[in-house]
Amino acid sequence: MAKTLIAFFSRADENYFAGAMRYVKVGNTEIVVNGMKELLDADSFKIEMKDPYSPVYMTCIEEAKKDLRAKARPELVSLPEGIDGYDTVILGYPNYWGTIPMAVFTFLEAFDFNGKTILPLCTNEGSGMGGSERDIKKACPGAIVKKGLSIIGSNAANAGAAVKTWLADNGLM
Repeated sequence: MAKTLIAFFSRADENYFAGAMRYVKVGNTEIVVNGMKELLDADSFKIEMKDPYSPVYMTCIEEAKKDLRAKARPELVSLPEGIDGYDTVILGYPNYWGTIPMAVFTFLEAFDFNGKTILPLCTNEGSGMGGSERDIKKACPGAIVKKGLSIIGSNAANAGAAVKTWLADNGLM
């Protein structure tokens, strides 16, 4: 039987929502993932940086931009023991400067995704998937990277129908 892993990076604290800043205890990507966990029999893993970005949004985005320009690979709190037992990896993340956060690159580069299916799930406030699907393909040679799902972060709590359709379209429901 095929096994699925939901690996995700999400950021709480001060976030940008439709033109305004707001403090949140749970990040948008994690909100979508929590809803997904109710629909699927899947394991989950939260990608967390050992030294997280600032809780202040404007400082955070500058730190993320600096890491992107430096092609940094931030150290993570932990990694799963392996991904060999999974056929499909749902990869959730916010759009950081048009791609996946550098911490997600750290996660991807720690494993061999050859032959695995990756389903990208990107939260954003209007920037869509950016170049993230292309960048995932580049970071995971041999993986089958399917068309991702873009969710407007401020609508994360109401994304259930779109998520359900996307999962069904990808044979997970």
